[in-house]
Formats: sequence, C-alpha cells, structure tokens
Amino acid sequence: MSTSTATADPAARERLAAHLDRLDGKALLIGLDVDGTLVDHDGRMTPAMREALVRAATEHTVVIATGRSVGATLPIVEAAGITSGYAVCSNGAVTVQMSPEAEDGHRIVDTRAFQPGHALRTLREVAPDAHYAVETADGGFHSTEGFQDASFGVEATETALDDLMELEAVRVVVHVPDLSPQEFSKVIAESGVHGVEYSIGWTAWLDMAAPGISKASALEGIRARLGIAREATVTVGDGFNDTEMLSWASVGVAMGQAPQGVKDVADVVTGTIHEGGAVLVLERLQR
Repeated sequence: MSTSTATADPAARERLAAHLDRLDGKALLIGLDVDGTLVDHDGRMTPAMREALVRAATEHTVVIATGRSVGATLPIVEAAGITSGYAVCSNGAVTVQMSPEAEDGHRIVDTRAFQPGHALRTLREVAPDAHYAVETADGGFHSTEGFQDASFGVEATETALDDLMELEAVRVVVHVPDLSPQEFSKVIAESGVHGVEYSIGWTAWLDMAAPGISKASALEGIRARLGIAREATVTVGDGFNDTEMLSWASVGVAMGQAPQGVKDVADVVTGTIHEGGAVLVLERLQR
C-alpha cells in the first residue's frame, strides 16, 4: 500500500469506498484532470501523488485528461511515469498516444478542428478588450498582443485578431483580465456564441472547441479503441470543463475544492487537492 500523506476526513474515505469498491478486480480506464487534481495551482505535484500515479498506471489504463496543450501536458505524463497509453489534451480536441518507439515518445492520433472566425467576430463585439489565442493541430499557438500563458506549453506567435479568425483551430482561448468569472459568464451568455463548446474556468477565461468535443468525447474514443467496458471507467476533476467526463464515467469523482456546480454532476466528492483527494481515489482502486 502507498505511503500516502492524504489527509481527507474519514467521511470522505467512506463515501469513496461506497462508490469505488464495486469496481474491485476490474481493469479500469481512469481519466484524470491535471490542474487542481494532480497538481496544485502552482503546478506542484506531491510525492504521494506521483507514487499513486505510477502504481495506478501499472494496474490500469491511466489517461491524463486536461485543457492544457500537448506541450504543457507531456511533462505531467512524464511525471506520472506513463510511457505508454494515451493523454487527452486541449479539452478533448487532441488525443496523444505515448509510445517508446515514437519520435519524442509520443504521437498525435486524433485532432478535432473547427473554424473559429464567426465566434471570434461575435466575441470581439461584446468583449473588445479580451485577449485571444488560437491553438492549431500541430500544438502551436497564435495570440493577440501580449497574451502568453504557461498552459500553452509553447510561446505563442503574436498575431492580429483578424488573422486569428482565418486559422483552423483545435482550441480557442479567450481571457478578459478585468472581469470576474461571474461578469464574464454574463458577457458570454449575452454574446449568443454558438457552434462551439466552451467552459469557463476559475478566472475570466473561456476555452472553445469544436461542437460536441470534450474530455468525455475523447475518453469515449479511447475506451472504445481499447475495448474497456463503460462500467469500468472512473474520472476525477475539479473544473467546469470536467463536468462531461464526470457524467460520462461509471464513477465520476469531484475534488473537494470544486465549485458546487461541478460537485452536483459527480457521483461522489473526494478530498481537496491539499488533502490529496486524487491520491485517495487511486489508492482505493489498487487491486
């Protein structure tokens, strides 16, 4: 058994046991969010989390499922000790297969792109001061002036908004630094943006993808490819971009610090990131 330092209260452990014990003995597909689930919001992963991931990856199919780009996801995969298998990037728009035989240890096996022009023109009308970035299928980023973020995984190429509208995107990022998430949500609701899927995170931050694309849609593709039963799926996350995969899984687990709207769609709530909530889940799933 792992030497976990998870500190969630006994009640959280009991709730997890009630949902996860029925999966005993099964070879599982486990979909794991990154930020707020595997690492804190400063990007730190605890030794206990790393140990639990390595153990889980030897017993089950562990899939990192994140809004991060490929370049920002691969370091987490490496830290997790996953050298074969899959990762879902860009909120489901890009699926990567890890393989020691592949160049750089991975290959992109699926991308779901869309034309963002209409949505960007609409958003420019209601949020003229927003920053915009477009992620392309090759993992590159193009952004409006001064917009860089660690989640891109690469340095974005400064590009005029009119030119961004002409690119084929796997993800579009919109950030309005002067608005609260609540204010931003209102702006988006009033914009009438349609034809793309979007989720609003912890700040005034919007991710858009092709219609119907989410972490859940990519995980379903991996599940079908590997022939794993839907009854043998578990997901863990803490953000609104995790709600689809929490609903999709046989057991969806929300982190303890997740917003209430995320907890509402989960089957069970574990401890917070600081309590090692994801560690508790992975330890409970050890066979």
